[in-house]
Amino acid sequence: MTFSVGVDVGGTKILAGLVDESGAIVTTARRESPRNDANKALAVVAEVVAELSAPYPGAVVGVGLGVAGPVDSSRSTVFFAPNLGWSNVPARALLEEVVGVPVVVENDGNAAAWGEFKFGAGAGVEDLTMVTVGTGIGGGIIIDGVLLRGAHGAAGEIGHMNAIPDGLPCACGRNGCWEQYASGNALVRDARALAASRRGEAGLLLSLGDGTPEGVQGVHLTKAAELGDLVAIDAFRGVGTWLGRGLADLAAILDPTAFVIGGGVSEAGDFLLTSARQTLSDKLSGKRQRPTPEIRLAMLGNRAGLIGAADLARTNSQSLRAS
Repeated sequence: MTFSVGVDVGGTKILAGLVDESGAIVTTARRESPRNDANKALAVVAEVVAELSAPYPGAVVGVGLGVAGPVDSSRSTVFFAPNLGWSNVPARALLEEVVGVPVVVENDGNAAAWGEFKFGAGAGVEDLTMVTVGTGIGGGIIIDGVLLRGAHGAAGEIGHMNAIPDGLPCACGRNGCWEQYASGNALVRDARALAASRRGEAGLLLSLGDGTPEGVQGVHLTKAAELGDLVAIDAFRGVGTWLGRGLADLAAILDPTAFVIGGGVSEAGDFLLTSARQTLSDKLSGKRQRPTPEIRLAMLGNRAGLIGAADLARTNSQSLRAS
């Protein structure tokens, strides 16, 4: 049996896993992630790859590195990863020098989409779009079983579709991006505003924080909704509606069989997805010619990117051997 190593490089942690041919994680390793120093971070990655590979000499065929930022079309250089402080880092070349096996570098949203496509909620579907709803919105697109990267490796930045011209400012420098209305940040902002205007209905939600609308945090909202807090339920409904609007736009362009929804906010389940499904159905164009795409919850959690990166590394290794 052979293995590949998937590595998810985040702003605070590096999580790596030894993954077998079926997508199962055999073992994992975790380290703190050095910021603003790509060489140090990649040295840590090399260290965990060596640790995971040691019990299986000669059996590791490749390493997949997932990072939060655009990667060039050859899957070798990270153009920009703001949460890491990386800019134009030739990660593949630097890492291959040390680990001695082929390396693939991939955007983390693409890696997660591939993981769900091969081994999770997207299994059996050839055309899917993954939408990761966390602090912002990320994504990955699979068409005819192929991961869509675009001409410059920057496809899938769906959180920055324009939802409202001249709308709320986004960290990307533009205004009105979809993630300003359908993300975890949007959920907390809207919940605080609702709690301030409907304090009489928000007692349960407020009690989970410091008693003020400003103290409402994302971790409070799902619990409050499960306990029947109407303000929390309405906050999820509103964000779910915005989510569904964006999905309808994506469906008009990509025509997927299914959307896979992941990220921390997706853990709210139907509190988020009921209104998303209804809005997608209401806003979908061309309904006479096609069914409404399914909306599925992601299955692999925060391991999707790790598993996907590992499988992409295995596929790359097989291609290199075949050539």
